Amino acid sequence: MSGGLTSSPHRELGLTDREYERIVARLGREPNGLELAVFSLMWSEHCAYKHSKKLLRRLPTEGARVVMGPGENAGAVDVGDGLVAAFKVESHNHPSAVEPFQGAATGVGGILRDVFAIGARPIAILDSLRFGELDSARSRYLLAGAVSGIGHYGNSIGVATVGGEIYFEGPYEQNCLVNAMCLGLARRDRMVRSAAAGPGNLLVLLGALTGRDGIGGASILASAELGEDGAAKRPSVQIGDPFEEKKLLECSLELVDAGLLVALQDLGAAGLSSSSSEMASKGGVGLDIDVSKVPLREPGLEPFEIMISESQERMLCVVEPAKLDAVLEVCSRWEVRATPIGSVTDTRRLRVFDGGELVGDMPVEALVDDCPLYDLEPARPAAPVYPDPPRRLADDAPADVALRALLRAPSVASKLWAFEQYDSLVGSRTVRRPQQADAAVLQLAPDGGRGALAVSIDGNGRRVACDPYTGAVEAVLECARNLACVGAEPLGLTNCLNFGNPEKPHIAWQLEQAVEGMADACRALGVAVVGGNVSLYNESGGGPIYPTPVVGMVGALPDPALAAPAGFVEEGHRIALVGPFAPDLAGSELEKLRGRLATGLPQVDLEAQAAALAFVREAVRGGAVASAHDVAEGGLAVALAECCIAGGVGARVDLAPLAERGPERALFGEGPGGVIVSGPPEAIDELARIAGAVPFLRLGEVGGDALEIDVGAATLSLRVDEARSLYEGGLPDLLQ
Repeated sequence: MSGGLTSSPHRELGLTDREYERIVARLGREPNGLELAVFSLMWSEHCAYKHSKKLLRRLPTEGARVVMGPGENAGAVDVGDGLVAAFKVESHNHPSAVEPFQGAATGVGGILRDVFAIGARPIAILDSLRFGELDSARSRYLLAGAVSGIGHYGNSIGVATVGGEIYFEGPYEQNCLVNAMCLGLARRDRMVRSAAAGPGNLLVLLGALTGRDGIGGASILASAELGEDGAAKRPSVQIGDPFEEKKLLECSLELVDAGLLVALQDLGAAGLSSSSSEMASKGGVGLDIDVSKVPLREPGLEPFEIMISESQERMLCVVEPAKLDAVLEVCSRWEVRATPIGSVTDTRRLRVFDGGELVGDMPVEALVDDCPLYDLEPARPAAPVYPDPPRRLADDAPADVALRALLRAPSVASKLWAFEQYDSLVGSRTVRRPQQADAAVLQLAPDGGRGALAVSIDGNGRRVACDPYTGAVEAVLECARNLACVGAEPLGLTNCLNFGNPEKPHIAWQLEQAVEGMADACRALGVAVVGGNVSLYNESGGGPIYPTPVVGMVGALPDPALAAPAGFVEEGHRIALVGPFAPDLAGSELEKLRGRLATGLPQVDLEAQAAALAFVREAVRGGAVASAHDVAEGGLAVALAECCIAGGVGARVDLAPLAERGPERALFGEGPGGVIVSGPPEAIDELARIAGAVPFLRLGEVGGDALEIDVGAATLSLRVDEARSLYEGGLPDLLQ
């Protein structure tokens, strides 16, 4: 038999007995080795979303600004002036846990291809990363490798890395999370879709040679729990070449701009198997592929290896025969390999040939549409799923000691160490860099648009572990609040749902609750989900990761010059707290330092949150505030310290009105809704007058060389230079 893998049982490839029986019934015969390999990948969790697809239908996906929603390589929203913003976030968790440098680097490469596959030029990268505690040598190794890989790929290809987040928690020790987001721009009338069309049209493979690297990597690794043999899976991790991708990017965009392509598709997880099947399914056509024509990196690859290889920097396109010479000419100028490997048919079958020999023949619908979708069996856990975090701070530690500990805590401290390894300015459109503002801001002017885009990526797995519904609501609100702080209105949302094994009832419950929370928050804010990714089975012998829904959001603002920085700007400016902020210690960073993990979070008033976000956004757009910074990890005291550090100036504030439930809650309590704004006295007075139902609390004044906080019973004082030393030195000190 010519298919290969003849002795590999379906179970070893991740298929259940019932799934295998279903494949046999659909084919009317036993699959050969190649067909079994293709089915195993197309029916894997990573490609088929068989445990999450039904649940994802609950998310709102339509909106006035939505141009391209879920189902394409990337989502896209209208930003005016004939432009669209294309964006998506995806995971590369399991490969990064095996080989962090290449896992993270190829995660960046893959998300870039998703964006330029629809004809959009990538302009920004963001990353959401999770690792174990930094007293672990493994976590330090994974962090260093992943950050280095991200910097290597993004810097080499010339796309600015403008934002991101890094958290450190014990449950990520064995299963780190590497989620990469890309934002791009396209002319609306020049976009291309991935649906193959036109029987007789040619299938052309663009880009790098095909090798054994990455065979089964993203799809198989991401569809099973990561066991102790992770090191043995290194050959399954893809190898990236950003310089090859740069040529491929420019070539693809020129082909799209010239109108030479019928369809374009990235080769990602499952390689040719998924890209060809999905293109055929979307177009309602069939495809014939001759694997003997695929350019190989090494001789002797079996047909099944060629079909499932996940070698990077490759695209698949459909070309009319009359335009083939023009396509080949463009590719030659960019030194991009272009090889016709097949054709579009009207058979609605994926047929694989090895020269003149037919080695695989599968109905497209069977590969893409017939995979069984499973109903989750959620059950709220009767006992805690996660152990308490290690105790690092005594309950009776004074407030000044707690503040210093929080500023140094790895998840709170400055991530400047990582951002300094990324080029955030390449492309010359970055207006607000990482840590200058709550969201990155990029101008549209170079592409003929007015105004700017803002983008942010957020999520807090520990708070979702405390309360999956409310924690997911908070992730959406946090992202929207970051956009509001620079004056941006949300246009669309992408998400990456990182969870454990969905076949376990308590994980299914986490997933269901988180999706419900995200859906409710999106509806309350009027934001559509335009695409995303699901990464399941993130667990090992040490247990599951924290449930981690990561949210990426893109917004628009009319004038980039008015995007507020996070830091205080000028002595004498007044400080106020805007929004329905009700601080609570449950799920807070302070409680983590004390070795406790809550089993619930306070409920959120979504209507009040939406009103406050609109108020802050308009205040920033109107130039009424000089700075804006949201209250997040560490609570109000940490947020005020961050404002002082970023601005290089102190502040005197009074939190006594918030201290009715205790000074600790006022200082270090967390929860959504709070934004610290500063500005001239008359501007703050005017905001207080027009705030209406939006809570507005005057806090104090900018000035001096220390942060001084009065909480009624006592005054907390910390010099700005000491605060900066703690905040910026926290991560480097631990890494040493």
